[in-house]
Parts: sequence; C-alpha cells; structure tokens
Amino acid sequence: MQIIQTKIPEVIVLEPQTFSDSRGFFLETYNERGFHDLGITERFVQDNQSHSKKGVLRGLHFQIEKAQGKLVRVLQGEIFDVAVDLRPGSKTYGNWAAARLTSTNHHMIWIPKGFAHGFCTLSETADVAYKVTDFYSPQYERTLLWNDPDVAIDWPFEGEPILSDKDRAGYTFRALRQQSVKGSRRYAR
Repeated sequence: MQIIQTKIPEVIVLEPQTFSDSRGFFLETYNERGFHDLGITERFVQDNQSHSKKGVLRGLHFQIEKAQGKLVRVLQGEIFDVAVDLRPGSKTYGNWAAARLTSTNHHMIWIPKGFAHGFCTLSETADVAYKVTDFYSPQYERTLLWNDPDVAIDWPFEGEPILSDKDRAGYTFRALRQQSVKGSRRYAR
C-alpha cells in the first residue's frame, strides 16, 4: 500500500497494490495489520455504500459527538472527495484536502475523526463504499455548507450541484467556529 500525501498531513490517499491479468484484477482493500503499519489503528464498526448520479454532492457531514474516521473508496465511477479540518487548535483548522477517487485508480482516502466529509459525483453514476470508526448517530450529525466562502473548496463542476435539503441548509464555517469558541459544543471531537 502506497501513501499519497494531501495538503493536510492526517488525511492521506492510499494506493493499494493491484494484481491484473486477462481475467481482471485483485486488490486488498483492508488489512488490519497493514493499516496499523501505516499508523491507522482505529477499529472500523460499520460499512456504508451510496449510489449517486452525476452532479450529486453529498456532504459535508460530521458528527459533533461520536465522531467518525472514514476510509472511502469508489466501487464504480469517479468522485471528487473532500475533507475539511474542524479540529480547533489544529494548524490546518478550516483547510480542506481532496482527492479524485475512481474505480480504475482504486485509490482510497483516509479521513480521521475531526473532519467534515463530502464528495461530488463526476461520472454518470458512482458507487461509493466507506468504513467508519463509530456508528451513525443522527442526533449528532451536522453539515458544513458545501460552498462556504471561508472554506472555499474548489469543486470541479460548473453550476449548482444536486443537494439534499439537509445539505443545502448546512452551517457556515463561521457559525461552527463561533459555537466552538462559545463552548456550547466542541465540534469534531
């Protein structure tokens, strides 16, 4: 497994070794011992999968309690996957990192706890699978607004994405920062 660094040191892209021949290919998507050797020692407790059509943007999601680390990969299609650092006191607080994940490059992205996560679909459809380190807790889920001007993610599409009502009504980074400073809740624990 090769590591590809992003703009945020803790968010890494993983390139698994792929074995191809006339029948197709084989690759190992997760090996606890191998991931521990890379410094990813968290325990995964849930696997998720989504199917999206072109132009869909999902996110930027995070949980204010029971924060989730995520290991994301694409089974079919292509996405632009984004992580935003929401860890107060971090050197990269408020910054974002991204990677293009495809079913042909087989790259995965590791997003540790403390980050908002989202992606947009670049291909006609995309099937995305991800492992998480804590269970989904809807009462703690929040959304960072996908087009927040303070975060300024350079999404690779023109026009408006297809969004859920929840994602359209996300918090601004400024509002999250103010709530964190007031101490009402520590976002991204």
